[in-house]
Amino acid sequence: MQLSFYKYQGTGNDFVLIDNRQETFPKNDTKLVNHLCDRRFGVGADGLILLEHDAEHDFKMVYYNADGNESTMCGNGGRCMVAFANFLGVIQNETTFTAIDGKHYATIKDDIVHLQMQDVSTIELHENYVFLDTGSPHHVTFKEEIDQFDIKKEGAEIRYGKPYFQEGANVNFVKKISNTEFRVRTYERGVEDETLSCGTGVTAVAIAMHHLKETTATEITLQVEGGTLQVSFERDETSYKNIFLKGTATYVFKGEISC
Repeated sequence: MQLSFYKYQGTGNDFVLIDNRQETFPKNDTKLVNHLCDRRFGVGADGLILLEHDAEHDFKMVYYNADGNESTMCGNGGRCMVAFANFLGVIQNETTFTAIDGKHYATIKDDIVHLQMQDVSTIELHENYVFLDTGSPHHVTFKEEIDQFDIKKEGAEIRYGKPYFQEGANVNFVKKISNTEFRVRTYERGVEDETLSCGTGVTAVAIAMHHLKETTATEITLQVEGGTLQVSFERDETSYKNIFLKGTATYVFKGEISC
């Protein structure tokens, strides 16, 4: 099979994107997805995303981790998918689309995508960490020596440890820079390593920092390995809402590969 694909990246979080509106991609072939995401024998990516038809919205996003398994919401992947849909002419400067966690609204202008995330009403406070779900499950913990530690080792210990075990959680290590800015490094399940950026991860960090009163801001800048992202939100008595993830989503190249 000759497969056409596109490569996009959002602050270094990279994806293989495929136009599957004709439903020709073998969606249950986990080995194929894993092969395409392999950085030595395939295209190389943190994940693979299919753009499909949706009866009620502009399109449907189907996201797979690099291990080949369909997964939960990916914020940077969603932003790249909006840029891809814009490139294909499926949308113009705004869109409503569906993903595994429900409906999302987004706008795009000059490669900058504002993606609305799901409201967050449940935040678990523990002794040394915060846990919350921003479309994907996230463990958030402080790390002062954030530039000098083995994130793959420490991230895996938390990801596979109690209480997450095999199902796992993404692990975010955070250092406070100022009231409005934080440094973040993320270990992602499914990739089983650090990624240069994680959209749902920085969203979780921004909300967690506000909830812990580490910031009074409702628009926060997150420094990640691959660049900078912004998260804005509103807070009411019961939840965080109108949450937006903002950053660049960039076309890298188009290609074909024999599968």
